Amino acid sequence: MHQLTIAEIIRGLRDKQFSSVEITRHLLDRIQQLDGNYNSFITVTEELAMTQAAAADERLSKGEAPALCGVPIAHKDIFCTSGVRTSCGSKMLDNFVPPYDATVVENFNAASAVTLGKTNMDEFAMGSSNETSFYGPVRNPWNTDCVPGGSSGGSAAAVAAQLAPGTTATDTGGSIRQPAALTNTTGLKPTYGRVSRWGMIAFASSLDQAGPIARNAEDAAYLLSAMVGHDPKDSTSLNRPVQDYTLNLNDSIAGLKIGVPKEYFGEGLNADTAARVQDALKEFEKLGAELVEVSLPHTDLAVPAYYVIAPAEASANLSRFDGVRYGYRCEDPQDLRDLYMRSRGEGFGDEVQRRILVGTYALSAGYYDAYYNKAQQVRRLIKQDFVQAFEKVDVIMGPTSPSPAFALGAKKADPVAMYLEDIYTIATNLAGLPGMSLPCGLVNNLPVGLQIIGNYLDEARMLNVAHQYQQVTDWHQQFASSASPA
Repeated sequence: MHQLTIAEIIRGLRDKQFSSVEITRHLLDRIQQLDGNYNSFITVTEELAMTQAAAADERLSKGEAPALCGVPIAHKDIFCTSGVRTSCGSKMLDNFVPPYDATVVENFNAASAVTLGKTNMDEFAMGSSNETSFYGPVRNPWNTDCVPGGSSGGSAAAVAAQLAPGTTATDTGGSIRQPAALTNTTGLKPTYGRVSRWGMIAFASSLDQAGPIARNAEDAAYLLSAMVGHDPKDSTSLNRPVQDYTLNLNDSIAGLKIGVPKEYFGEGLNADTAARVQDALKEFEKLGAELVEVSLPHTDLAVPAYYVIAPAEASANLSRFDGVRYGYRCEDPQDLRDLYMRSRGEGFGDEVQRRILVGTYALSAGYYDAYYNKAQQVRRLIKQDFVQAFEKVDVIMGPTSPSPAFALGAKKADPVAMYLEDIYTIATNLAGLPGMSLPCGLVNNLPVGLQIIGNYLDEARMLNVAHQYQQVTDWHQQFASSASPA
């Protein structure tokens, strides 16, 4: 049953081929059996899952249930879950049990989905390899000596290892799309504001956005349909009607204009990765799409602008973790200053401390205009590049990541090399656009991802385009050999 997609689980539950209790029990057993190889979960909520599965079966028996009723999923451990530890991958929140659910979690609970547990992640979502977690690194199911990408590496690895058919995740600079690319899964970052951030622990508030990771575009459409919607508790939430993203998946893409940015195929892109992406673009031509070269001239400024804006916002957001109200508190503080310094110094890992220092510096008197203000001006230029490109094309395509998964520890000592892993994904967050990654091939038996960037609120078109590609290719149906046990 672990090989079933979400769409197949939905049909199987309604056809009474199996119950939610049966598939939930199977996946929980599989997590217990295999996750020691991957470390993709921080918390497994067995008792909660079985209770929810039984309730879902009862609801299904009455004949009127939402699409995801009884479908087992897992949440990234950045979403608050009432009565269940929410650690954000950090020692700082190792003992934090929220008294409420994030809106995303509420939405899935309302749909009667089943929560298998909370997935591992880079600490406070800061990282591109899932090596900064207080709970240890996540290992890529395709090669357990390699990283799964980050920060949503646990969510991606859980899907790739067939421990869960779908997961929630977050993307601040590529943290859904890059792990999806490195694990042969399909991940989507919606338009900024399309999914509520309420109850999602903040990293960089103007960039963070929640989205799904799943096996394929159809499954991502089911998950996204449950996630979106206006939330009055989130001031950045867009007041747009909820959509069923599965409705237009089978539309023809003949005549679609695909923008191919020349800046995404230059120096720094692995040659074999480029070849797999070009092969994917040829498949779209066979489906009747037209390739149009476009230019995004400020692409090279995206990483430096992001690594001023995101740390600046993080330094403000993480100031609330002071050892006083909740979270980690140092032992025997001598005074208030000692309490603050040791609680934060002992509670935060190296990467989080590094970004807090960078962000605090960028916001300090005398440097605000030189760094933060300048980065926001560059952000506007990057957004304008996309606006001009979308005047000529319907979607933009290119690589998700410069290369396939790299070895654990290979870039941990070089933060700049790690930051450049997000070179193709960061601009989408800075512009607030939707983007997704889907499997498009293998290099040395490691997955390669194709990135699709859409115009604002154009998630339905992106999913349609991705689904049509997946109807004529089978990369998304290939699984890591390490995930094969029954």
